[in-house]
Amino acid sequence: MRRTLTTLALAAVAAGIGGLLFAWSGLYSVAATKEHWTPVEMFFEMAMRSSVETHAAFVEEPPDLNDPALIRRGAGHYEDGCAPCHGAPDAPRNPISRHMMPEPPYLPNQVADWKPRELYWITLNGIKYAGMPAWPAQQRKDEPWAVTAFLLRLKGMSAEEYRGLAFGGTQPDGRARVADLTGPVSGPETGRLGETLQDCARCHGRDGNGGADGAFPRLAGQSADYLFETLRAYAQGNRFSGIMQPVAAGLDEEAIRALADHYAAQKPAMPSFAAAVPDPKLLELGRRIAESGDPGRGVAACSGCHEGAGDSRHARDPRYPTLDGLHASYIAGQLRLWRDEARGNTALSRIMEAAVRRMTDEQIDAVAEYYSRRAHGDAMVNGDDGKS
Repeated sequence: MRRTLTTLALAAVAAGIGGLLFAWSGLYSVAATKEHWTPVEMFFEMAMRSSVETHAAFVEEPPDLNDPALIRRGAGHYEDGCAPCHGAPDAPRNPISRHMMPEPPYLPNQVADWKPRELYWITLNGIKYAGMPAWPAQQRKDEPWAVTAFLLRLKGMSAEEYRGLAFGGTQPDGRARVADLTGPVSGPETGRLGETLQDCARCHGRDGNGGADGAFPRLAGQSADYLFETLRAYAQGNRFSGIMQPVAAGLDEEAIRALADHYAAQKPAMPSFAAAVPDPKLLELGRRIAESGDPGRGVAACSGCHEGAGDSRHARDPRYPTLDGLHASYIAGQLRLWRDEARGNTALSRIMEAAVRRMTDEQIDAVAEYYSRRAHGDAMVNGDDGKS
């Protein structure tokens, strides 16, 4: 028995030394033009899938991955961040990605091989030595679920449906008309602004109202200072978002200022609501928190910063956003990010973190619903659905 163990140990040592000598010799080609030997490729594939399955087993899925807003948000990112390497129903993969080793899979054909929690884990963490990056903003554990929700719809998706999700109100070929995007902007910035707005309009709309599904926040009517500081914070990574940071990082301050001025000049659309008016008690709670806070829990009043004297459309400080008419799901989501200290690290972050740290889920939902039903300073809490 001892002799057998000794023989096995010596064989293992010899194999290890042989492997190191082979690697040191440089005989194994690491060129992307050379495919792995079949046993090596099979080993890597097995190791990768086993790793993903093991780590993803501890991921807790959200309650609704069929939420249209979540799917739309994921589609908006997929077009910019995923489609160049993994392809889309209306376009093949970028030719450069076809020469990577390993070659990125064409996801419309292969996404069904993975479970939702596995897709999420891969999106959040990336995969070593495969060219698959981790999510740019690791603080935003929520955002990869949007990509996952979209990926679950990808199999069998038509090119028309894909363009509708990924490009929103822009042209069917995905290219918006510059004249429609620039609006009242004129002068030497017009052409450049139009090109930049082509990307923004896919998600936020040409008029900045973001659509009725709540997938993206409304930008129209926010102050230019707030929009400028927000885009700059995204670009610098001080406001966390794996969706917005890659977009904003490619803009210089001149382009950011032009975008901020454009969207600040747009007229906010009257909100509309598909659901019935919520419980009046919830709206009343939201009104109380907005106007007076909850001193007993150390929750500050929202109106102190987000409403101006005599005109609630504009905040007292132009660096603060107005909340009137924003989608309830967006407001609630942002408040929870603040509460979890996952919203950002800007000069004003500590103020909001302290303001919402002790808010309950009920208070967050109440405030979000209350502000979503205000339009241009009028409280929409008496059964008005915003369509009259």
